[in-house]
Formats: sequence, structure tokens, C-alpha cells
Amino acid sequence: MPRHENLDIDKIQLDINNPRIKNYLETYNRETITAVHIALALSSNSSAEATTSFTSLRDSIKKCGGIIHPIIVSLESDGSYVAIEGNTRLQIYKDFKRDDTNGSWDTIPAIVYENLSSEKKHEIRLQSHLVGPRAWDPFSKAKYLYELSEVEHMPLKLIISLCGGGKTEIERSIAAYKYMVSYYHPYVKTKRNRRPEVREFSKFYEFQSSTVQHAMIRAGYDLSKFAEWVVEGNIDTAQRVRILPKVLSHPEAKAKFLRTNLGEAEKVLNAAELDTADLSKYPYYVLAAHLYRKIFSGEPSLEEIKSLAAQDSIEAVDRLYQLQSLDGQLKLLLQSIHSI
Repeated sequence: MPRHENLDIDKIQLDINNPRIKNYLETYNRETITAVHIALALSSNSSAEATTSFTSLRDSIKKCGGIIHPIIVSLESDGSYVAIEGNTRLQIYKDFKRDDTNGSWDTIPAIVYENLSSEKKHEIRLQSHLVGPRAWDPFSKAKYLYELSEVEHMPLKLIISLCGGGKTEIERSIAAYKYMVSYYHPYVKTKRNRRPEVREFSKFYEFQSSTVQHAMIRAGYDLSKFAEWVVEGNIDTAQRVRILPKVLSHPEAKAKFLRTNLGEAEKVLNAAELDTADLSKYPYYVLAAHLYRKIFSGEPSLEEIKSLAAQDSIEAVDRLYQLQSLDGQLKLLLQSIHSI
């Protein structure tokens, strides 16, 4: 049974199997890492967001004189303690003690588990960070899923039961991680002398569509080329990855894409596919009402909805993209209206 203790912070080690900390350790010297670095490593989106979140957490802990919720620690067979959950809070305590910050920072509240199996540790990490309010960023989640599936050989059914999500989503996440490590990381490091950006993961996740990959092959490209397009800026957003098949099959749009990006290529496609002269004379609310009636009357059909969900053709991928683009713009418009 777990027990509650106030542990000496100097006896607790950071969890190097936390994907974001592990990823950071692969890049930087462990001796130079501080709480700020850990906060950045554990952030979900960007360095700016991580810094803001870390500052708020640090100030709160300092003001309250400690943490409210205990960290979770594993007592290992060799007598060492490892923080399974709560690494940022632990590092803040260590920094406060090092800097002789006013207060008591020698010990930290912890829930201690003894002789935890690897499976139980994975379960705690999954429940703490793959779901719930402290979710990992998509790249770190995919990295951890990859390690569970292909290093630890955890059955996929067990992974799904622990972290939720569907089989396809998990498989695509793992495939996207493997692709990034195999192609994107080497290219961005050697050709551009830059660090890989975890925020680019969503583009590689979208790239796992068989429709998109088959379109690249039909167009005469090796799949590794996609990583180059991401680095060079040709792939400007993750959402537009879905129109890549149509772009590659359209000579003018393809040429525009290779010179600039998918956003510019999309303009070429739109100009080529639709003469908006008749539509442009109608105000937005008339078009909105007409679209509403079309959908309410049963269009698209159930068969086409299934096709859109499966993204089983270039047309389906493109139509889904158009619907999602409209959805995004409508949400922004309505937010602006309601905020006034």
C-alpha cells in the first residue's frame, strides 16, 4: 500500500523515463538543467507558454509555503527514490533550497510506492499525463506510446485501456513519431543546423494518411521528401496536409507549392475549381442559409459521410478539409460577435 511521507528532496531523483525530460536529457547536459529547463521540457506547446506556466507554479508554491498535492514517488529496490509524477514541483523545491529561498524546502510531501512494477509505473504516467489536466504534448505522448509498444512490448489493448483513444489514433501517433525520428530529425539537424521542433508533430500525424502517402508515391516522390517540405516551409499547416494529394495532381498548384507552400497552392486550386462570379454577389447570410438547408435536407448522404470519415479518396480528403476550414472560420466569427 502507498504511504504519505515528507521526503528529503536530495534523496529523490527526477524521472528520466518521463518522455519530455528524457528528450531534453538527450540534448543537454544533465548538470546544467534547472527548474526552468524542466518546465520547458514538460510544457505542452511552446517555450513562452512553459515559462508562464512555470512562473505561476513557482510563485504559487512560494506564496503557499509548499505544495498542496503530494508528488508520486517510487521506492526502488536499491533504496533510491524516483519521482514518477511531480518532477517540476520537485525541481522547484530543489532550486528554492539551493537559492536559500525563505521557507522550508528540505522535504516535500510525497505518496510513496514500494516495489512498483514497470507496468504500474507506466500506468501512473499514462493516467497522469496522457489524459487529464496535465496531458503531455502530442510528440511526447507519441514517444511514450512508441516505447510502450515497441520497446516494452506492451499489448496495444492494454495501452488503449489505460490511456483511452482508438487503435487507429495510437497507431498513427506511433508511426508519426517513428517517421519524425527517422527523417525529420536528421534533416533539420544536418541541413539546417537546428533543433527539431516538437510542435511540428501534428503535420507528421496528418501525413500518416494512406491517401496522402500514396499520392506522394504516385507523383514520384520518396516518402522522406515530406520531412524536407516541412523543414523548408512548404508544409505550412497540419490541416493543409490533407489537400496535398490534390496539389500534387494539379500541375500549376504543384509548381506553386514547390515554390512556396500549401496555402498558396490552395489558392490556385480554388481558382481553378470554382468560378465564384455567381456566388460572390450573394451576402454571407444567404449562402449560410442555403448551406444549412442543404445539410438539413440530408446532404451529404450517409455513404459520403462514411467516406469523409475514412478519408478513402482524394475527393473525400479535400471535402473534409473544406468543411473543417469552414468550421474554424465560423467559430472565429461567432467568437468575435459574442465578445462584443
